[in-house]
Amino acid sequence: MLYRETGQFKTSYSADQAMFPILQDRIGIILILVVAFVGVPMVATQYTYTGLLIPFLILALAAIGLNLLTGYCGQVSLGTGGFMAVGAYAAYNLVLRVPDINILLAIFMAGGFAALVGVLFGLPSLRIKGFYLAVATLAAQFFLDWVFIRIKWFTNYQTNANAPDLVIFGVSFNSPANRYILVLSIVCLMALLAKNLVRSRVGRAWMAVRDMDIAAEIIGIRLLHTKLLAFAVSSFYCGVAGALWAFVHLGAWEPLTFDVNRSFQVLFMVIIGGLGSLLGSFLGAAFIFTVPILINQVPAAFGMPISTALAAHLEAMIFGSLIIFFLIAEPHGFARLWQIGKEKLRLWPFPH
Repeated sequence: MLYRETGQFKTSYSADQAMFPILQDRIGIILILVVAFVGVPMVATQYTYTGLLIPFLILALAAIGLNLLTGYCGQVSLGTGGFMAVGAYAAYNLVLRVPDINILLAIFMAGGFAALVGVLFGLPSLRIKGFYLAVATLAAQFFLDWVFIRIKWFTNYQTNANAPDLVIFGVSFNSPANRYILVLSIVCLMALLAKNLVRSRVGRAWMAVRDMDIAAEIIGIRLLHTKLLAFAVSSFYCGVAGALWAFVHLGAWEPLTFDVNRSFQVLFMVIIGGLGSLLGSFLGAAFIFTVPILINQVPAAFGMPISTALAAHLEAMIFGSLIIFFLIAEPHGFARLWQIGKEKLRLWPFPH
């Protein structure tokens, strides 16, 4: 078989601790990046960019942010949509009120504002956990919804907020292909940072707190610092995703764009894709985003179109059934299934 480690010897600690220690994995990642950056722009249509690829990548980035908090640090959050809204409106007001600010800088600064808000609403995690923390973050979601609806200054006293033209360093990113390249570059960069972060001392501290916070504190891990850092980093990722969703995907949006349904959508991505897995964030985002499209398009392709209401009910039923299935049969989601498949390939013809 092609996926074997035979003959691949490590001669140093750095080689043994590499992000992708197996040659086949490195080749696979390179091929995926080549296809994403070179192959897709050669064949993709405008609908493929705006209706599939761009929203998928942005939601995957938001799922990475939530996975860092919930999957790696064990802190349940239902306020992802609110933190995305902070990023969107922070970027909007930075561009609106700071003359000649670079849009890319505004997007990442918006992530910083979202991180500050995330730390503020992460303070209850020092005293409560589990469902109680989930309720606290849900309250943050409703509070942020109220702020952006009632305080008109954030929307410049208009009903909708409108994104500016995407011109970065003199290069226009207004075409769908350029927007896709912009989002793909940001997502790849931030996914790489997240991968290195979870492999570092900070990531190990997060996982220790997730597994048993009392034992982690006994061995010297500061719970205050560790939990608030997780909230800050997670909210930063969600804030950048919210700014990209507003500026690159929508162009114009209202406060209810980032309501509690968005928070649940990202949470479902993490659960189905796999808690504690960056790959699971992409797999979950791909599944959650493509299922509604398939529900609407597949019956129509066979001459049996269904109503929008029926499609919405089927979507809710399928998502609910899959979440129950994964929680019972495979709590680590699609990422664990992929890992099992790789193990079987490595041990073939003696899979266990």
